Amino acid sequence: MWGIVGEYWVRNSFAAWLLLAALGYFVVLSLRLAGEDLRTRRLPNRLVLPAYPASSLLLGAAALAAGEPGRLAGMAFGAAALLAGYFLLRLISPGGLGLGDVKLAGVLGLFLGYAGWGHVLAGAAAGFVLGGIWGLGLVLSGRGTGKTRIAFGPFMLAGAALVLAAPGLQ
Repeated sequence: MWGIVGEYWVRNSFAAWLLLAALGYFVVLSLRLAGEDLRTRRLPNRLVLPAYPASSLLLGAAALAAGEPGRLAGMAFGAAALLAGYFLLRLISPGGLGLGDVKLAGVLGLFLGYAGWGHVLAGAAAGFVLGGIWGLGLVLSGRGTGKTRIAFGPFMLAGAALVLAAPGLQ
């Protein structure tokens, strides 16, 4: 995503500032949600649901200011794909994911979809990889078992953040 910011900076600094504002919002939201999920094992609606219009507005304005309305479709499809995918996982294994994780997936899909389909797929995978590594570490250290419940939101957020920060991924 930083490559997009750089491109915008050269072509249209207003679009770059809007995208930076969206990324700043993502960082603040991520820190608040990760902290809440680690403390309570919940991703509250009061934080997740307002992120849909806020993220859509900031990212959408950046796309339009940059003259790239096609990114709006990427955002919509990214959000829909991750929301549907996580909802399906929730239906298959109700104990595996909470509804907060499902709702958060749609927000992450907005950001990842803005960056491109490669980001959507990699961002979704990265969250599961990071969560799996953490779970394996718990098992190997004797601090958990295969049935130990973990707060998954921080791993979803970290995976999306890593992918958004990765240079050259499309």
